[in-house]
Formats: sequence, C-alpha cells, structure tokens
Amino acid sequence: MTGDSPNPSRSASDIATGDWIDRLVPTPARPYLRLARMDRPIGTWLLLIPCWWGTALATASVLGPDPMRSLQYALLFAIGSLVMRGAGCTWNDILDRDFDARVARTATRPIPSGAITVKQAVVFLAAQMLVGLCVLIFFNAFTIAVAMSSLLLVALYPLMKRITYWPQAFLGVTFNWGALVGWAAVTESLALPALLLYAAGVVWTLGYDTIYAHQDKEDDALIGVKSTALKLGANTRPWLWVFYTLTIVLLVAAFWTAGLQWTAYPFLAYAAFQLARQAATVDLDDPADCLVKFKSNRYAGLLVLAAMLAGGVPIA
Repeated sequence: MTGDSPNPSRSASDIATGDWIDRLVPTPARPYLRLARMDRPIGTWLLLIPCWWGTALATASVLGPDPMRSLQYALLFAIGSLVMRGAGCTWNDILDRDFDARVARTATRPIPSGAITVKQAVVFLAAQMLVGLCVLIFFNAFTIAVAMSSLLLVALYPLMKRITYWPQAFLGVTFNWGALVGWAAVTESLALPALLLYAAGVVWTLGYDTIYAHQDKEDDALIGVKSTALKLGANTRPWLWVFYTLTIVLLVAAFWTAGLQWTAYPFLAYAAFQLARQAATVDLDDPADCLVKFKSNRYAGLLVLAAMLAGGVPIA
C-alpha cells in the first residue's frame, strides 16, 4: 500500500503533474517530497489514525487523565506519522526499485526514473528517521520502547510481497502499532483494550489494503509480486465482509473493556455502515473505484475516533 493513485492529470504513472509540489516547491526538492509521498496523504492518515485511537481510548478509559497532555501527544503523533510514513515509503522504494521500473504506474517514481540515486535516498531516509527520533524523545520511556520495537516490522514489510500472498496482514501488524504506542503514551503500560484495538486495526487494514491491491493485480501477477488480491481473487468480497465484521466486533470488545459510555456506539455503528458499504459496492475490477473505496477508510477511521471521544464524556 503506497497511497493515492491516478487522477485525470495522470496517464499510467501514479505521480500527478501540476499539483502543489510542482507549483510551490523548488525543483531540487520535488523528487524528495514525492519519494516521501507528501503529495498523497492518505497513507499518513491511515498510519496516524491508530495512534489517535490508542491515545483517545486510553484517555477515555483511564481515571483522571490530562486532556491537554493527550492533545500534545496527538500533535506529536501527527508529526511522527508524517515523517515515518515518508521514511517507510523511501525504504520501500529503495528495495522495490527494480520492480517499480517494470510497472508503468511506478516507473516514473524518483528512484527508478533516476531523479534520485539510491545513495541520495538512503541519506534522505536517515534524515527522516532522525526527525522521527526527535519526536519520540518527548514521550515516556515505556512508550519509546514500544515504538522502537516496531522498527523491525517496518524494515521487513517491503519484503513480504516477495514471499507470501498475505503482505496485507503484515502491513496491518506494522501500520497499526501506533494503537499500542498511543495507549502506552497515556498509561505507561499496555492492557487488554489496547490489544483488542490493535487487533481491530490489523483486520481493518487487511480489508482496505486488499481493496487497494486489486488496482495492481494484473501487473503483480506479471512480475511475480504476491498479494491478497491475487490470493483471494473472485472470493475477495466475502473475505472483505469477514475482515470488516471482525474489525467492528473487536472494536466493540475494546470499547467494552475500556468502559466507554453508550454514546460511543452510534458513531461506531456509522463507521460499520461505511465499511459495509465498501464491501458491498466496491468494483474490484475497476482501479479507480478501488482507490475511492480505499481512501474512504480515512473517514471510517475518524468515525471510530469520534466514537471514542464521545464514549469518554461522562454521562450524568
């Protein structure tokens, strides 16, 4: 999963022309912002939302939390997600440069097109990691340890599509680690609600990234890259129902064990409706529709966040 894809100003390439990067950013910096996917924010949202989930659920469930501190954490997570998503994309493109050069949609990306050398990309990766480390030092020691333990997952994820038809599961394990980090930031511990929340995020990602993978299934089959889109094939829609049903069941369990108020559940029901609509209506043979449904998960995730915030308000 790399983020947004074609719009009317693109041909086969997944890089836009005439966007804000071309209009506002000096020419030498443009390839680096595109390497970090700064022009395609959906991936940052989907990395950030589980962090906010963990922070919000912990704040709602723990007696006497400091809301202002939680707000500070939310801002730090936003900065951290931006740079770490960029670092992940940079690492992914370094490893995938030969695959990308063979696919029309990715051949114009900065590394395979020659706009950035591998050495330059490695230096840029190190700079992003340094910024992420600077963000991390504002958290408690336990949170730092939890966050750092995800680095191996981040490093291994780009390799998974070479060895398994379930790289989307590995992405879920990696991308939703922020749910644990967010909970740890507030409580300096981990507990059952955080683990249930994390599990919900993993199966949620399995759903939305399987939809995303259907955009590339033909190219993936040709170049030997594996995905759940290829594994599940014509059975994808029933599996989407399974993934999204499990997501809601696990979220209900997380809410219940965290002691959220009943006011959380109307928002969660709306999120469930949004996920059900994806599973029911996505055209898995239409890349444009797959992209629309994939991107709609930002709203589903924010609805879950709204549920946590509503469920944390004391009811007289």
